[in-house]
Amino acid sequence: MTGISLSALSPVSPPHADAPDDWVDRLLLAGPGDEECLRFGTPVERDALRALVAEQVERLAAAGLAPGGTAALRLPPSLGFIAALLACWQLRAHVALLDHRLTEHEIGLAVGRLAPQVLVGSEHRTSAALRGFSEVEPVAVRRPDGRPAATGHALVQLSSGSTGPAKVIARTAGDLVRELACYRRLAEFPGEGERVVLLSSVVHVLGLVGGLLNSLHARAPLTVPERMTAAGILAAVDAERERPVTVIGVPFHAELLAGVVSPPPLPRLRRMVVAGELLRPGLPAAFTAAYGVPLGSMYGMTELGVIATDPSGRLHPAKQPVDGMELRVVDGELQLRTAASPYPGLDDPTRWSDGWLHTRDAAVLDPDTGLVTVLGRRDSQVSIGGLKVDLTEVEQTLAALPGIREAVVVFDEGAIEAYLAAEDGTERALVQDLLARQLAAYKRPRRLAFLPQLPRTATGKLLRDPAALRAAAR
Repeated sequence: MTGISLSALSPVSPPHADAPDDWVDRLLLAGPGDEECLRFGTPVERDALRALVAEQVERLAAAGLAPGGTAALRLPPSLGFIAALLACWQLRAHVALLDHRLTEHEIGLAVGRLAPQVLVGSEHRTSAALRGFSEVEPVAVRRPDGRPAATGHALVQLSSGSTGPAKVIARTAGDLVRELACYRRLAEFPGEGERVVLLSSVVHVLGLVGGLLNSLHARAPLTVPERMTAAGILAAVDAERERPVTVIGVPFHAELLAGVVSPPPLPRLRRMVVAGELLRPGLPAAFTAAYGVPLGSMYGMTELGVIATDPSGRLHPAKQPVDGMELRVVDGELQLRTAASPYPGLDDPTRWSDGWLHTRDAAVLDPDTGLVTVLGRRDSQVSIGGLKVDLTEVEQTLAALPGIREAVVVFDEGAIEAYLAAEDGTERALVQDLLARQLAAYKRPRRLAFLPQLPRTATGKLLRDPAALRAAAR
């Protein structure tokens, strides 16, 4: 869909038309003024957040943003990001989120594709890669070639890009409200009287809705660690002395914490919940052994948000679909009922057709319990000499071997390749010998590449582009 602009589409209902006029104030900003709602190093009370949002409303309006207008945010995790986002929505504008870690070239391509009227950034780029949050002052710049919204969406996000070019995905305000209601019906998800420590990016769906928006809505104060290291994360959890704590992140964060030698006691830690990738075999048990609490998981998509959950870890690897989510499996692919395509400007029946979103994930639905087990990407199933090989099986077999921290398996130019992050001293010959005992010869990778660490996308997902992996291996 390169070159398609959202503003080139035929106008429909204005942004936010399917949600109450006051949905931001009523669902996200309401509550006692002296109640803590966020913690970026120091606590932030709701009155202070409301004042910051009001200030950004004035600045954005002065830059020309009006109801039905378009804005793009390029800000790191910060109070400034939250205030600017909520201010855009209070103005009933159509907002695109751009990851602050993208290069200037990538930002230029995205802005050209989205054509926002106002671009919100900061004067200074953050330099510390492991910083959890920044202190920035949003700067709104009017773009003379920007165009007003031509769809009824309130939010535009770009997919993670772990398997190819990022997709433009749009959601309405009503759909965000629906997802917040889904989270509130999850008895084991953080609610009032609890705290969330958020590790996931706030420009992607889990961190944005499951983390930030749900915490504001549920009145469960949200903390972002000062540093995204194991020590920084544990310090953020340990700082809470009163409320039960849930940590939300991606499997990479769980791996990081599970690898801590002699972790400290964390009496307020309730559980960790991750999403974004399949869990490595053995990771839930390793995490629980280290901290004495479950490692739960969720399945979702940028297109719809949360789809199925297992916060307690009791169902692993299966998950319970959220209320109201209609699922089916066709030819091994998981499909989801949606009223409209989440891809504005893209007419691709292999992604959405006849009211069904094609996830491109392989899955199994249990007809008796309704539980869904996601098996991995459908494109992970390849043919070797006429024999079917599931790359996910190969990857998980490798990841479970002694000394292997992480594994990515890809199929390129007719061959299976494996890229491994291994502990120091792990011998290639031993890995090959163990693999030969567990996998048939036609399933084994033709190439094993050992790297100090595997490359990841900006959201922490393992990169699966063969060219990029080969470049990293070189």
